[in-house]
Amino acid sequence: MTIMDGKKLSSKIKEKVKKDVEELKKKGITPGLAVILVGDDPASHTYVGMKSKACKETGIYSVVHEFPESISEKELLSTIDMINENPNIHGLLIQLPLPKHIDTTKILERVSPQKDVDGFHPYNMGRLVEGLDTFAPCTPLGVMELFKEYDIELKGKDVCVVGASNIVGKPMWALLVNAWATVDICHIETKDLKAHTKRADIVIVGVGKPNLITEDMVKEGVIVVDIGINKLPDGKLVGDVDFENVSKKASYITPVPGGVGPMTIAMLLKNTVKAAKNFAKEAK
Repeated sequence: MTIMDGKKLSSKIKEKVKKDVEELKKKGITPGLAVILVGDDPASHTYVGMKSKACKETGIYSVVHEFPESISEKELLSTIDMINENPNIHGLLIQLPLPKHIDTTKILERVSPQKDVDGFHPYNMGRLVEGLDTFAPCTPLGVMELFKEYDIELKGKDVCVVGASNIVGKPMWALLVNAWATVDICHIETKDLKAHTKRADIVIVGVGKPNLITEDMVKEGVIVVDIGINKLPDGKLVGDVDFENVSKKASYITPVPGGVGPMTIAMLLKNTVKAAKNFAKEAK
């Protein structure tokens, strides 16, 4: 059984990002990332802090626009318009979730597709499904990088994706299909989850339910990617997979923490550099 070490791989990617940033700076371009953070959600503040730290480590300029939960949708849209027009900012990230009185779809659609480093704009999602060059959402993209790093062939493999969100499940499906995998996507309404996971060569899960995937739900030699992250009452962080028992049957498995999590931030940095490079090409 091999542990797929996202922490180690993310460090490698960050070093490459750092070199790319240095090259861009020689051409007079400093990659810039803006983050919009609304409200006081502790998890959101933690994530944004981690993203800002990673930007600093790699030389990316980053700015966080913090707003109270009471901000109006109009004010938020106006801030997005301002960032869209700023030539020194190449990537714009909206930290989710947003307060209930704000239409998340409207906000995400207002982000310029050229600055949509989170890959959530319908324009980029459409290009992703068609297999065209685009910004793919960072978490599924990080999973694909892990497969590449560990030489895991996807062509012809049976993959079961558990979770059908716009942020993880759906883009994960598109990336896998584009890599010629056969993909089975499951969600909360799936009747017999075990019937789907048991026959899969690769199981990818991200729903936020501790120990959802148990040893009896997977076959011998399975590859398991655990995207879930859950905090237990005792403060321990665990994924959606019963790691201790499932790992006995797995050929490859990601740990939680230290698996997919660090890869998400690494892909955000990579997408920001990509956006800056695109800007440099257009500026010629």
